[in-house]
Amino acid sequence: VQLQASGGGLVQAGGSLRLSCAASERTFSSYAVAWFRQGPGKEREFVAGIRGNGGNRYYANSVRGRFTISRDNAKNTVYLQMDSLKPEDTAVYYCAADKNLILSTIRNPVEYDYWGQGTLVTVSS
Repeated sequence: VQLQASGGGLVQAGGSLRLSCAASERTFSSYAVAWFRQGPGKEREFVAGIRGNGGNRYYANSVRGRFTISRDNAKNTVYLQMDSLKPEDTAVYYCAADKNLILSTIRNPVEYDYWGQGTLVTVSS
């Protein structure tokens, strides 16, 4: 599975961006997908995740209520709508996918077999 992340950019604090993660796999609906991010000098951290059928969504406490993850399996694409952005949201954002993920591990990056290349989000104060 090849993942292509896009949608990053420079935005002022309080603004919005929508990231997209497009997959090459026709059976993408079988894959759980998550967004992770890695800020300057920080470890990669979980942001949001979604089951293959879109029925369950998971968020980091730091983004809950501001970010929304969704997917359109007809387009093999997962989205991350980011609102009320803060300077501390500045990071490279990665999407990741896995077909056999145990949902209790959805926040663990080592559980994912497939990764996109990352897209940079910069939030200015």
